[in-house]
Amino acid sequence: MFLSFFLTYAFVILKISRDEKYIFCTCGPRVNVLQISDGKIVHSIEQDDQEDITSFSLSPDDEILVTASRALLLKQWDWKQEKCTRSWRAIHNVPVASMTFDSTSTLLATGGCDGTIKLWDIVKQYCTHNLKGSSGVVHLVEFHPDISLLQLFSSSLDCAIRIWDLRTSKCICVLESHYSAVTSLAFSPDGHTLISSGRDKICTVWDLVQRKEKRTVPVYEAVEGVVILSANEDYSQLGVKSKDLHFITAGSKGVLRVWESSTARCVFTQTLPSAPVSSPEQTDGDPLSLVYCLPLPLSNRLATITAEHNILLYQLPLLSVQQQFVGYSDDILDVRFLGKEDTHIVVATNSSQLKVFELATSSCQILYGHTDTVLSLDVFRKLSMFASCAKDKSLRVWRMDPETGHVHCVAQGHGHSNAVGSISCSRLKKAFLASGSQDCTIKVWDLPDDLPAVGEEPAQLVTRITEKAHDKDVNSVAISPNDKVLASGSQDRTAKLWSLTDMSLLGVFRGHRRGIWCVQFSPVDQVLATASADGSVKLWGLHDFSCLKTFEGHDASVLKIIFVSRGTQLVSGGSDGLVKLWTIKTNECVKTFDAHQDKVWALHGSSKDDLMVTGSADSNIAIWKDISEEELVELQAKQEDQILKKQELSNLLHEKKYLKALGIAISLDQPHTVLKVIKGTEIRQDEEGPQQLEKTLLRLRQDQKESVLRYCAVWNTNARSCLDAQAVLQVLLTHLSPDDLLQFQGARTHLEGLIPYTERHVQRITRLLQSSMFLDYMWQKMRVTGDTVSSKAFNPYKILWQCISPLSSVCVCEKHIKKNVIHFQV
Repeated sequence: MFLSFFLTYAFVILKISRDEKYIFCTCGPRVNVLQISDGKIVHSIEQDDQEDITSFSLSPDDEILVTASRALLLKQWDWKQEKCTRSWRAIHNVPVASMTFDSTSTLLATGGCDGTIKLWDIVKQYCTHNLKGSSGVVHLVEFHPDISLLQLFSSSLDCAIRIWDLRTSKCICVLESHYSAVTSLAFSPDGHTLISSGRDKICTVWDLVQRKEKRTVPVYEAVEGVVILSANEDYSQLGVKSKDLHFITAGSKGVLRVWESSTARCVFTQTLPSAPVSSPEQTDGDPLSLVYCLPLPLSNRLATITAEHNILLYQLPLLSVQQQFVGYSDDILDVRFLGKEDTHIVVATNSSQLKVFELATSSCQILYGHTDTVLSLDVFRKLSMFASCAKDKSLRVWRMDPETGHVHCVAQGHGHSNAVGSISCSRLKKAFLASGSQDCTIKVWDLPDDLPAVGEEPAQLVTRITEKAHDKDVNSVAISPNDKVLASGSQDRTAKLWSLTDMSLLGVFRGHRRGIWCVQFSPVDQVLATASADGSVKLWGLHDFSCLKTFEGHDASVLKIIFVSRGTQLVSGGSDGLVKLWTIKTNECVKTFDAHQDKVWALHGSSKDDLMVTGSADSNIAIWKDISEEELVELQAKQEDQILKKQELSNLLHEKKYLKALGIAISLDQPHTVLKVIKGTEIRQDEEGPQQLEKTLLRLRQDQKESVLRYCAVWNTNARSCLDAQAVLQVLLTHLSPDDLLQFQGARTHLEGLIPYTERHVQRITRLLQSSMFLDYMWQKMRVTGDTVSSKAFNPYKILWQCISPLSSVCVCEKHIKKNVIHFQV
């Protein structure tokens, strides 16, 4: 059985936590929280309405996350619990384009596409300012770092920078210098200098004391981000020789550059040896151009985002790439495990780039060399090398340094007259490879004995032999485990077996009704497997070329197959997005994995046969783990136990044995069922119900009490269930000391969430009780004048009882809530 544990993520807007452990980035209607150390998504905050997030901001204290969507709603999140704590209308008539917090984490500024800016008091929860005067979309808002000045800086489509005095709600100054959109603002540490960047290829240095321009720095590229270097650090390696203000720019050329503000001189330009050189005419449209730049002061690093949604973390002062995260991979065409311990995977996407991921950290190295889409990959298991082929009619061989993980190209070959669609590497120590092309030929290449070192030009591959193999495109080639024979599969619906010594044809496999996409040798038997566009997988004997078995189950083309479990099972991936596991002996599909939404082009197993990686046209990569029989038995036992508990819970609820059902419902982590149990007649509504509830709750384990407290925080937000939440809280707050409560996991967060809603319930019930005083007064008056009205025609006591009877439960609720408010205050 296989379990998956790997997903992809995309980046558009970027924020980094104050402790620099997490990256916050948008992906459609979600904000993904990425852990920098291992590259894993630890939280995913998703909009309920599935509307795309237009802007978001993280408070400087890392406690509050606020998102804005196209639904014109602002939502405040407790991102650690992935819970929305508050939502409100943004008042803007159109979506919010930008937002930022002040340094105290109490004020939030939002800039709208309607040209207005609104300020919100996050603590008191109301709009404090409505600033009008900007032209068009307000795409940039920033607070002055000195909060005592109460100044807000903004920029809109008129290319000007406005300074707003929050005391008077007026614009006190307009800074005009740019002729294109202002993309970034950076304040000096003393707050007296501002540097603005724009797409008009200039940066402007402003004197904020005199509110005028000090200097214009021509940077000769559209700048998207600017970061001021600290004067307390040694940046001499970046050309910083004086104490003058220096800043880093990131823009359309895709490189970081350091500028001296006093002389407008570039003192350092970053070099990217692995990236292709773009012509000057194409710099503005370069996919490697940088669209965002953000400082990480604690670790002295920089974070940048490229136009391809890749995040790069640079270590200062050398500006060396420390980590790289790929946000979007396009169609996954092929993937392979890499390294002696399968520590990396190499991915071919619908581009000319190759991406090498380190599995432990998800950090990525991007390889350049091909000039067109890479179509296929294969690895030399014994040599820590792999080969790639592409539509540019070329092959390349790459070597990975086992210590550093750095990959470089060591050889390349040309000779095919059309796109090279498949490649296979030798399985034993002697290094050679075979390629199949859309020119209908197969070539066998010898790898040179001496391969170049890092920085040297790649060696040239030598063609040993070329053979016209098929009548149509060669879709797949595979070298046998003993390096003696080669199999090929073609669009002409046949597979062929060749001798690698002289490329003589040994036999032809006929039987598929459509083209063959993949061929694979069994690692243990003299058997060949073929996958075809007719939706079937066939096993063929190598002695007589007969079909031994046929596996049918996919609804569309089978694109990839591999042998797993030491050759006893097959895994297939198809155009239907399904991955199927087959047992060869029984011809049975034992498991179907529905993890992809599009064609599964890529499929590969690890050297230890315990992991499998799949890649699809839906841009997702999934890594699957083969769990042992013991783990499978344990998992099945847990599932059976869950089923038995659910059945027992259902029986207890039917028999109205609510007290026993409570413990089972908590162990199953079903908050709705727990609430249903507490609402049961035997627990809350009977006279002895409170005592029975108290006795039951006190018998719970600490982890169960933690769950109940977590449920109460949710129930208390709803007026329909607040009475039950308060009844449970009364028991917990009465019998547990504050020290015991704070030992609960997340107790502080839950209690802080309970306080505002509890106070709101008190106010609501107080107003209701005050209104009930009128009924008491009316009843007293009606008793005095009661003789004047016929008791048969008008029964005031009956009407009054109908009005007052709902207050009985309200009074009980008031008693619970007021006691709990006192506990909270203490």
